[in-house]
Amino acid sequence: MHTQTGRGTGLVARSAGLAELARRHAPDAEDQRRLAPDVVERMLATGFARHFVPAAFGGTEGTFEEFNAAVATVAEGCAATAWCASVAASLARMAACLPREAHAGIWGEGPDAFVVGSLSPAGKAVPVPGGWSVSGSWAYISGVDHSDWAVLCAVVPGAGSTPPGPPPARLFALPRTDYAVKDTWTGSGMRGTGSNTLIAEEVFVPESRSAERQRLFDGLPLASDADCHTVPIQAVNGLSCAPIALGAAREALRLWTGDTVQRLERGAGRPGVPGPSRSTYEAVLTRSAGEIDAAALLLERAARLADGGSRVTAEETSRNVRDYAMATELLVNAVNRMFATAGTSGQTSDSPLQRIWRDVNSIATHIALAFDPAAAQYASHSFPR
Repeated sequence: MHTQTGRGTGLVARSAGLAELARRHAPDAEDQRRLAPDVVERMLATGFARHFVPAAFGGTEGTFEEFNAAVATVAEGCAATAWCASVAASLARMAACLPREAHAGIWGEGPDAFVVGSLSPAGKAVPVPGGWSVSGSWAYISGVDHSDWAVLCAVVPGAGSTPPGPPPARLFALPRTDYAVKDTWTGSGMRGTGSNTLIAEEVFVPESRSAERQRLFDGLPLASDADCHTVPIQAVNGLSCAPIALGAAREALRLWTGDTVQRLERGAGRPGVPGPSRSTYEAVLTRSAGEIDAAALLLERAARLADGGSRVTAEETSRNVRDYAMATELLVNAVNRMFATAGTSGQTSDSPLQRIWRDVNSIATHIALAFDPAAAQYASHSFPR
């Protein structure tokens, strides 16, 4: 297991223990379509929820470099657990964009509140005295069954925008008592994330728990100047997903290599024996291991760059967006290649390899990892329009 520590808070080292617990619970998470409570409790105790919380409220204001390594470590044990750990850290970072009064509400009792949410403008917000009335239905809210707070995005119908365009979108922080959860998650991959639907109906949200979504996009929080809060969101968005694919791919390589060694010992790969040749297995190992290592290097560089906060330039942001998509393509290629040569035993329902195959391909569909938009953004700095 990759548990390089380096500088930081010890999050990576603690994540190794969470990974082992999550590995044992992974089959149950698949069956139940959500994480077990003790896994969530361990995830919070490990320090993911507090990693980007403002220091004024007991948080770490940690680095993306440490976050990237820690999430990948957890994903070696269970991709779904790593996904929810990433959500806990990333949504707390988004909540830090809100006014200080919102910080006090969310973290007044400690920095380990489990914040979930969505930046999709799936709700509507109507101005009312003192704040907003928010209603909507937000799908795919990972970890919502275990959440304490949610940061949600809603549009303000009828409000003008400059220049003319879609209605402006705002972020709103809601406590668990203000929203319901509908069991809707039936994904073929990442089944253990419990990504159900959150529903809010005419919930009053005070002005002090709201902010323009564009502030988050631009790295302009209302009550923080920490680097982890002032970095433009595009420079870090892919880090919420790609390290999970990295850790899962590393685990796939470990499993595939162990199974292939046993297969070769039984005589597979020899001339005249049905199935792939030994040279095929050698090529799969070498290409897949190389792609996984290359993806890791791309993500490590992107994370270090993201730690520059507001100093990250538009060109550097575009490179990060490119690297998230590129790393994910490499990881998908590696996992698919290994799965294709894993034999029938790799496809059984109790095989961890087939779960990883589903998980990695599911992760790759996230909008933050799409290659064509990343290519257009990256090329825009070289090709004039």
